[in-house]
Amino acid sequence: MSGNRTYYVTTPIYYVNDVPHIGHAYTTLACDVLARFKRLDGYDVHFLTGTDEHGQKIETAAAAAGLPPQAFTDKVSQSFRDLIGVMNYSPDNFIRTTEPRHYAACQALWRKLVEAGDIYEGKYAGWYSVRDETYFVEGETEVGPDNKRRATSTGAEVQWVEEPSYFFRLSAWADRLIEFYEKNPAFIGPDSRRNEVLSFVKGGLQDLSVSRTSFSWGIPVPGDEKHIMYVWLDALTNYITECGYPDQNGPLWKYWPANLHMVGKDIIRFHCVFWPAFLMAADLPPPQRVFAHGWWTNEGQKISKSLGNVIDPVELVNSFGLDQVRYFLLREVPFGNDGDFSRRALIGRMNADLANAYGNLCQRVLSIVAKNCGERVPPKDELVEADTALLDRAKGLLPIVRAELDEQAFHKALTAIWEVIADANRYVDAQAPWALAKTDPVRRDTVLWVLAETIRRVTLLVQPFMPGSTARILDQLAVPPDRRLLAAFDAELVPGTGLPVPQGVFPRFIEPTPEPVAKAPKPPKQPKAPKQPKAAG
Repeated sequence: MSGNRTYYVTTPIYYVNDVPHIGHAYTTLACDVLARFKRLDGYDVHFLTGTDEHGQKIETAAAAAGLPPQAFTDKVSQSFRDLIGVMNYSPDNFIRTTEPRHYAACQALWRKLVEAGDIYEGKYAGWYSVRDETYFVEGETEVGPDNKRRATSTGAEVQWVEEPSYFFRLSAWADRLIEFYEKNPAFIGPDSRRNEVLSFVKGGLQDLSVSRTSFSWGIPVPGDEKHIMYVWLDALTNYITECGYPDQNGPLWKYWPANLHMVGKDIIRFHCVFWPAFLMAADLPPPQRVFAHGWWTNEGQKISKSLGNVIDPVELVNSFGLDQVRYFLLREVPFGNDGDFSRRALIGRMNADLANAYGNLCQRVLSIVAKNCGERVPPKDELVEADTALLDRAKGLLPIVRAELDEQAFHKALTAIWEVIADANRYVDAQAPWALAKTDPVRRDTVLWVLAETIRRVTLLVQPFMPGSTARILDQLAVPPDRRLLAAFDAELVPGTGLPVPQGVFPRFIEPTPEPVAKAPKPPKQPKAPKQPKAAG
């Protein structure tokens, strides 16, 4: 592994006012795939996730739950840790903003900003959203029919706040931020978010209130402990806390600046405006890239607790399978766009892409090999044009997947891989190795070797997306652990290698038949009343 090829990828640290949902699972999954791919590709990877545990909203939620803030955050933070195992994520660490090291890092950064002359004391008067932990100017709010004022961007109710506050001179950083964006066009992705951020900064920046005095659950301002640091200054600092800040000579500082902060589109302003300004003011390099993905809806509806349609990732995995869910989430929607979750779409992907295409290819090829080649990698003879065409397409996948994942285009990487899987299935049908068994066994063996080698290359690239399933397929190809790294991408299968008995990996999903509803018994017929004789006329 090359010591100078580092890769630091982070999720946002998740706010612990509620339990994890599909949005949290989606963000961390994207980071997990990138981390796994970069490890396979020889990078020294550090993958960070964790929880954001301070602020007025947490203080309020803890009180409502009848718990001290620390006990409340301990409980909810654990639910995010538990999701790591459920989704088979591979973080190198899990950070919490209630850790002593984080307090030290935040206060060190604050002192640095003070030394730079970018923090001053004043008084804040304006609109504040407790839900968003965000300040809004008048023009970013509106009064609704219920006579309540809300932030137009989020719909969160805002309240008028007047209190002493420290301010960060954000207004002084507008020109320098624009210059930074122009010199680093890949800093913000996708392009639609970049345009959004540029428009916001060019519209003029206000100095940012970075302390509160109306609650106590947070990190005290050094030297003035009646003030609590603004929750976003606190939260964003986690990325350098993890690297050992303020110690820039420690073993983890080599990972800064981060290669990628992965976030949802709702928090892009904090990561692309506030965060680089804080860092540059403290004489620290900003991250190399921030990517903001879209939101999910559920069967066409906005996801909300009030509608009762929140998607629980644990239930999803239990119902459909871990790797199936991992694949669907990154294949179904162009990453960066909003997407709609539907049960029908998930089952469609499971059956068409996994069971019929990939799974069927592996199962039938390896079954024919086991039956005809003595459970060994078949020998290969001279290759014909059809053979080299398929092998070349499989060989050409690695640079394509590298490039797409560097752009966070997960769906494009998977599309390219599945196009080769489709080619391989067409090749099977065209070459018909089952028929060649009687007419030309030498050609049959060559065809089967080409197919097995294609499956090997494809599977190496699918590993980050579906690590459990691909491990089983590579086991069936007798690929040793050291040959599962991308450095061994061109290390072809060796004819004669013994193979285990093949087993199916991706079964078709069959909807369970609903239990018939028992019909209520019909009430017994009542005897008819006897006819009355007609009255005499």
